[in-house]
Amino acid sequence: MKRIFLFLVTNIAVMLVLSIVLSVLGLDRFLTESGINYQVLLGFSLVVGFGGSLFSLMISKPMAKWSTGARVIDGSEGSTEYWLVQTVHSLADKAGIGHPEVAVYEGEPNAFATGAFKNDALVAVSSGLLQSMSREEVGAVLGHEIGHVANGDMITLTLIQGVVNTFVIFLSKVVGYFVDKVIFKTERGVGMGYYIASFICQILLGILASMIVAWFSRRREFRADAASAQLLGSPTPMVNALARLGGLEPGALPQSMAASGITDKGGIMALFSTHPPIEERIAALKNRAQ
Repeated sequence: MKRIFLFLVTNIAVMLVLSIVLSVLGLDRFLTESGINYQVLLGFSLVVGFGGSLFSLMISKPMAKWSTGARVIDGSEGSTEYWLVQTVHSLADKAGIGHPEVAVYEGEPNAFATGAFKNDALVAVSSGLLQSMSREEVGAVLGHEIGHVANGDMITLTLIQGVVNTFVIFLSKVVGYFVDKVIFKTERGVGMGYYIASFICQILLGILASMIVAWFSRRREFRADAASAQLLGSPTPMVNALARLGGLEPGALPQSMAASGITDKGGIMALFSTHPPIEERIAALKNRAQ
């Protein structure tokens, strides 16, 4: 119920903000005089912008299993699998959420959590992570992933993605109409100016949108690190796990799962990174300990 309410409030807020922006800039009158129903356009942008994000969230679990080849385990497969399942369930109990599905997949060190609901999530770790870390360090990583689930990070990021998608779609079309009517002087319907301007604007706004989503994603990583420290009763295991990861090459995840795994980019690409530098995460945990 809380998520449905949040979704409705977010949609209403987006519509109000865009309507106010159009009114302040005088574009509402321009669009109306040009025979364009901007309210219908806004509704279309909301449906497309949020629809794609919500659909991706709803199918995130099966897609994650399929794209990584992850196999769900129940603990009966062996001692390592038993420990893994019991650890995830114990952390979930501490966090006050339902037991997630636990999965293992073949690959270099990485882990992720996904799912549309707190009580029906998936936590997966790679074989490389299990082989390269101690159980205490793996436990810290699992605490981090449980933190993502407990914090509702998947739905939050979906809402943010939906908001920026709506702005990108709506504004690119408004700019396209403006360029077509004012610069290309198209009098009836839409001409090439609309399609060219909309396409270019969608690319440019899409880049900016990616930077905004990545910034929010980096903020949530600090929260998940803090959640791991709280669940384990000390930030030391997570600090050690991050230090270990700093000396490893994180395994690549499918593009749709990139924001859920371990990544660390430098230079200009840091603006598009979904995770902060490991050194910053370690520093934040040490500050928390002090």
